[in-house]
Amino acid sequence: MNKKYFFAATMLVVVSASTNAIAQKTQLLIARNAVGKLQEAIANQKDEKTQLQILADGIKASENAQKDSKTKKYPETWAIKSYLSSYIAIKDPNQATSDKYYEQAKMAIDSAKNFDRFEDNSGLIAASNYNINIKKQKMGNSAYEAGDYNVAFNYLREVSDYFPKDSALAINTALSAQAIKNDDEALNYFRRAKDNGARNPVIFQRMGNIYKMKLDNEAALKITEEGLKLNPYNEMLGNDYINQLLDNERYTEAMNRIENTLKVNTRSKLLYFLYGYLHQKNANMGTAELAYNKSLDIDKNYFDALYQLGLLYLNLGNKALQATPQDIPTFSSYLNRSEIIFNKALKLKPKDKSVINLLIEIYTRKNRFDRVQELKAQLDVF
Repeated sequence: MNKKYFFAATMLVVVSASTNAIAQKTQLLIARNAVGKLQEAIANQKDEKTQLQILADGIKASENAQKDSKTKKYPETWAIKSYLSSYIAIKDPNQATSDKYYEQAKMAIDSAKNFDRFEDNSGLIAASNYNINIKKQKMGNSAYEAGDYNVAFNYLREVSDYFPKDSALAINTALSAQAIKNDDEALNYFRRAKDNGARNPVIFQRMGNIYKMKLDNEAALKITEEGLKLNPYNEMLGNDYINQLLDNERYTEAMNRIENTLKVNTRSKLLYFLYGYLHQKNANMGTAELAYNKSLDIDKNYFDALYQLGLLYLNLGNKALQATPQDIPTFSSYLNRSEIIFNKALKLKPKDKSVINLLIEIYTRKNRFDRVQELKAQLDVF
């Protein structure tokens, strides 16, 4: 009787273990089916609520499967879990839930790779990695918008390296690198965007500015030229190019560029200012005066044009004084003009020491020592 009882008990244990194994394999099958259901739901454009329910059922089944001593060693168990978790990470509108499954997906991928020596589940793992990088991109963009540029760069760099052909992503990565003063990385990712066909003039302007800060004026000039070939009528790049020509002392080319641009763009105060500056540099004072006044017609409060025009009148006055014989009326006329111009400039920038010192010089010549004392007192305050 005891032997029969013992035999029956043994059979009960075997049946129980067998039933448990079947149950765990059934859980794995449910999780596997959830993958198919999800793909079907996406293809048929089912709403997110339906998709999330499929994901929840699949995750529950995969978690049950991973509790079993056998199925937890199956790479498929972890590959499915990573895939479903990664989808929740990008689909669930709840931030905390999304973040939770993002972390879960990353851990599941590591487990899947460890068990999957023959890469039987490489498709699911690749899809999981894709979703994880989409999640990283969202986190990077959110960090950028929040002003946390270090975090933004670290996320976006990883995603851009995963999607190296995405030029828009490369630009965003470069911008976040620039925000943390990492100019070398910014150049790398701007270059990636450019090499993948991006034509946005901002790329070339930013690269040009970085090279300029590195004191590599030749590289700045070349990248701006490249940008202008793709964006020949972009005013921003055109102005940068002229400034870079000036930095490289290529004055004749700068003059030609300005003259050709002014035929098309007649409302650029900067171009008229630069045109005046180059003519002033070549002692063409009449043309320079006309150009500065044209710039001030466009913007009467343009400080640079006022300052340079004031200097021009002061220099012309000095020449009249140095002439033989001295031309005192002409000197006085130019001195008065420079006084008016510099006072306008001072209203725009009351703390500009250069303007204050020039006015002190003018009022000293006019014997206006009351104004000289006032201006000197202003300098002492600064």
